Amino acid sequence: MTQTAARAVDTVRAEVVGELDRADTPGRRRNAGSKRSFGLFLSIVPFLVLVFLFSYFPLYGWIYSLYDYRPALGIGRSPFVGLQWFRLLVGSPTQVSQILQVMANTLAMSFLGIASSVLPLIFAVFLNEVRAPWFKNIVQTLTTLPNFISWVLVYMIAFSMFSTTGLVNSVLSDSGLITTPIKFLDSDQHVWLTMVAWGIWKTLGWGSIMYLAAIAGIDQALYESARVDGANRYQTMWHITVPHLMPTYFVLLLLSVANMLNNGMEQYYVFQNAFNQKHIQVLDLYVYNVGITGNSLSMATAISMLKSVVSVILLLTVNALAKRFRGTSIV
Repeated sequence: MTQTAARAVDTVRAEVVGELDRADTPGRRRNAGSKRSFGLFLSIVPFLVLVFLFSYFPLYGWIYSLYDYRPALGIGRSPFVGLQWFRLLVGSPTQVSQILQVMANTLAMSFLGIASSVLPLIFAVFLNEVRAPWFKNIVQTLTTLPNFISWVLVYMIAFSMFSTTGLVNSVLSDSGLITTPIKFLDSDQHVWLTMVAWGIWKTLGWGSIMYLAAIAGIDQALYESARVDGANRYQTMWHITVPHLMPTYFVLLLLSVANMLNNGMEQYYVFQNAFNQKHIQVLDLYVYNVGITGNSLSMATAISMLKSVVSVILLLTVNALAKRFRGTSIV
């Protein structure tokens, strides 16, 4: 009985080993890897569809730049004009002067925005040093909330505070500090700075979230070792926290440079008026005014096409510079 049982055990062991060997063949491993890869691909298919529908499919609208499009006639009956709208962009001195002013506004606000992009990093570093959790949560909540307020409501807040009959002018007037109201909103002075200031107020807390997440991922043993060596809080911030945030900052900085022409239009649309339109009109707002207000959809499409081409060139340029000087790239 003992020999029979031993032979049975050996037989079962041999069958199990054979099954494991067959399951570990390269072909089976490849099939298993292919199934996993296909499953991962299926998980991103919905996102690929969304990207195609909202990012690539609308590029069909570029065809409107080749027509003198009239909504009543449709694209089929609108006259074909070829590159006429592109020639008009550089053929009229008035048009060229206006576009140069728009580009100056766009680039100035973009450069000011890039210069202030370090503020969320600084805010995150100092907020991380707050030891009272309740106070830290309150500050983070209050600074993040403005990001979820629409620009229309932001303008309502600005109007109630800084209009000629607003809170600030009323307080200054009642205090005897001024005799005539100060035109904070109805002025063409310092438009670039005020727009950037409102943008900082709205996005400071939201922009710091990514840096706070990066700080949470720093190995705490580094801080403990620094304290053992006698480093104070400012030294740990400068020599540990800030260097670990630099890769995240540079990636966001490069993306900001690549999107210098994409300022958006909502903020500038609600703040624009007859007094500040010359210096507040950025490229996106100019495209809207040309297409909707000026009823020239074809011209607006041509300008948008050129903006997209320049944005792609900027993206490739900063990507090449990042790869050359830092050894990493963003695409």
